[in-house]
Amino acid sequence: MTPADHRSAPAWSHVEEFLRAHDADRIPHPGGTLLEHLARVADLLAAWGTDSAVQAAGLCHAAYGTDGFDGALLALDEREVLVELVGGRAEALVYLYASCGRAAVYPRLGRDEVPLFHDRFTGQDHTPPEEDLRAFLAITAANELDVFTHNAELADRYGSALYEFLSRNRALLPAAAWDAWHRKFGQVG
Repeated sequence: MTPADHRSAPAWSHVEEFLRAHDADRIPHPGGTLLEHLARVADLLAAWGTDSAVQAAGLCHAAYGTDGFDGALLALDEREVLVELVGGRAEALVYLYASCGRAAVYPRLGRDEVPLFHDRFTGQDHTPPEEDLRAFLAITAANELDVFTHNAELADRYGSALYEFLSRNRALLPAAAWDAWHRKFGQVG
């Protein structure tokens, strides 16, 4: 069974149509296009047993750009568009993922007793609820695993550091996500 077998095409067709309308199928990304990457991330999240809001957030995780991917499909003042498309919970997770200032967050997460997130859009720090933190880490694991699977140079450059980051946060990851990361990067060294 492939990851795509876990995803219900009709359930996501309106989201994929939206992404195409915003040129995600024309934006280059490791492994093809941004749309192909987003679909693979949602498929991984489904295969790992995350709920539908996390899967929808994975499918749209680059809507506002990310700290590692500058292209945005929507402006921040258009958040309501995404809320209407995927629901409030999924949109909030997309925003959390997109707003993460990785240079500030990654070194602290899994080390600090209280996990502070730095919002790169507002400049503010906050502590997300554990459920959101779990979703953020699952999306991060799926996103980076897909990128590294399709770009060996990035995998060589960042794979070990991301593996260490995820290993510090292993208790918050879906078991299947950790297993996938451990199989790929556990012996790197």
